[in-house]
Amino acid sequence: MSSVSTLDYPTDSVAQLPLVYGGGGCQGLLRVEPEDFKVVEIPLVEPDGSGEHCLLEIEKRNCNTEWVARLLSRHASVSPNDVGYAGRKDRNALTRQWFSVRLAGRAAPDWHLLESSELRIIRVERHSRKLRTGALRGNRFAIRVRQFRGETGMLSQTLAALGSSGMPNYFGEQRFGHDEANLQEARAMFEGTRVKRHKKGIYLSAARSMLFNRVLARRVRDGTWNKPLSGEQFILDGSRNSFTVEEPDETIDHRLHGMDIHPSGPLWGRGRSEPEGESALLELEALRGMKAWQAGLERFGLKLERRALRAPVRDLDWTLEGDDLQLEFSLGKGSYATVMLRELIGTSHIRGVRPLSQPTRDR
Repeated sequence: MSSVSTLDYPTDSVAQLPLVYGGGGCQGLLRVEPEDFKVVEIPLVEPDGSGEHCLLEIEKRNCNTEWVARLLSRHASVSPNDVGYAGRKDRNALTRQWFSVRLAGRAAPDWHLLESSELRIIRVERHSRKLRTGALRGNRFAIRVRQFRGETGMLSQTLAALGSSGMPNYFGEQRFGHDEANLQEARAMFEGTRVKRHKKGIYLSAARSMLFNRVLARRVRDGTWNKPLSGEQFILDGSRNSFTVEEPDETIDHRLHGMDIHPSGPLWGRGRSEPEGESALLELEALRGMKAWQAGLERFGLKLERRALRAPVRDLDWTLEGDDLQLEFSLGKGSYATVMLRELIGTSHIRGVRPLSQPTRDR
C-alpha cells in the first residue's frame, strides 16, 4: 500500500496545460444554452437489422449518458449490464448517440414513451451485438461562441493551423471530474480505500489520463508534440497499431505531415514500454515523481497502451455573424472538443454562465 507522502497529488491541472497556438487572443461565452454545444456521434458500424439487441439513436439535452442508460434499463426491465453505448457525451449539450439494449427474445417496449423535452428517439433498429465502449469513429461538433471578441486575422490563422496540423491530444477536464474529484478518488483508491465497483474504471482512467497529459505537456513545451524523435513509437491514425522507428527518415516525415501517423504517449499499465532513445528519455523525465501512480495502475491490472499525442481536426468550418462565432469540425474517438476550444479561446479568456465541464452525478 502506498503512503500519502509517496503518492503526492499532481498540481498541474488541465487549465495549466501548455497551449500550442496560444489561445488565439480571443474570448467569448460558451454553453449559454445546451444548443450552443451540439455533438453527433459518428458510428463505427451500421445496424445489421436483426438480433437480440435493440439499437437506439437518441438525442439528449442537458442530461448525461449514464442517466440515459439507466432510464433505458428501467424502461425495458433489463439489467444495466444489458445496456451499452460507445462513449460518454457531454451533459450540458445537445447530443446524438447510439445505445444498445439486449432484449433476449422479448418484444421491444414502446421507446417513444420515454420522449420529453430532454430526450428524443431518432431511430430504432435491431442488431446482433451489444455496443462496446470505443465502438465509434468519432464525433461531429457544432459549437456556438457568443459575444466573441478577438482579432479575426489571428482567429483565421489559428483555425487554419488547427485544420492543417491538428491539436495536442490532451484528455479534457471532463475525464477528471468536477474539481478533479476523480483524481482525488484514484489516489484514495491506490492508498487502500474501497470504492464502488462501477466507479473503479472511472478513477483508473483519470489517473492514466493525468500521466499521459504530463508526457504530452512536456513535448508541447519542447515543441516536439508533432515532430519525430529518435526511438519514437508512432501510432497509425485512427488505430491502436503502432511501430517504433530508431531514426526517422524522409518517409516518416512525409507520413507525419500527411496525418497518416502520429507520435504517441503512454497509457500506463503493465508491460514493456516500446519507445527508445530521445523519446524514451523525455517520457521518463515527464513522469519523474509519478512512480506511485504508475505502480497503482499496474497493481489494478491495467495493460500498457499507447495514445496519439496529436489529434487531427477534420472538416473544419467557421463563420462569424455579428458577435457569434459558429464552429463545425470532426474529431476522432477519444479526442476532446474542449481541448480544441482552449487553443482558440484560452482558459483564462473563457467567459460563460457555465464551465466547460460539470458534475455528472445527476441527470
